[in-house]
This record gives sequence, structure tokens and C-alpha cells, in this order.
Amino acid sequence: MTARIADSPRAGNVGIVIVSHSPLVARGAADMVRQMVGDCVPLAWTGGNVEGGLGTHVAGIKSAIEAAWSEAGVAVFVDLGGAETNSEAAVEMLGPARAGKVSICNAPLVEGAVIAAAEASGGSPLAKVVATAEELSP
Repeated sequence: MTARIADSPRAGNVGIVIVSHSPLVARGAADMVRQMVGDCVPLAWTGGNVEGGLGTHVAGIKSAIEAAWSEAGVAVFVDLGGAETNSEAAVEMLGPARAGKVSICNAPLVEGAVIAAAEASGGSPLAKVVATAEELSP
């Protein structure tokens, strides 16, 4: 399942994508982000496999990236290794120009997405958004 949460985010802010094996986890994390920053950043989430069970799928991740697209870039947050692998494949499918504006973050899913969204809401560039989130990693 993929959902876009913001319909009119502030133009120019980095987008946030949350990818989880569980649609409930992905939606819950996205709800926390939205409660913290409002609609200041483009935000989308995806969770579950095509059949509706636990897992992730490349097409859903690509759709989420496109839903949260910003010319400022998109920061992607993942829960487990399979989500990261599928996110990498989805980014490759965007083509070189767009792929260069997407970063898969090495940060905790919920905390990383929240702090990244807070940084993005202030207009920070993608590199700063990612660096701020990755400071949370051990």
C-alpha cells in the first residue's frame, strides 16, 4: 500500500518517504511526522507486499518517491534490509537525473523521519536533512 499524506506541501522542501514491511508501521510513522511538522514537507509512505502481507515491493516504493517528489530531493527511510534493497532498485528506476536527488538514509525509521522532516520544514538542502537524520545512528 502506498499513500501520499500531503496535498499542498511548501514548495521547495525536501520530501520524506517512509518504507516499512508493515503498512501499519509505515502509516504510523508518517502520522507522527505529519503531527510534528504539519504539511510543510512532501510526505508519502509505503508498506506491505503486493498481496497485502508483510514485505515491500519496488513499484510501491517508486510510487511513494514520486508522490513525495520535490526538486529539492527526497529522503527515504527504511525499516529492514529488504526495504533498503527494494528502495535502491526503485531509485534506479527513476533514471539518473532524478535518482541523484534521492537519498536512502541510514537512520532509525521513526526518529530519523521525524527529525529529517523537521529539518526539511526549515528549507534545509537534502544533504543537511540526511546528515541530521543520520546523526541518530550509532
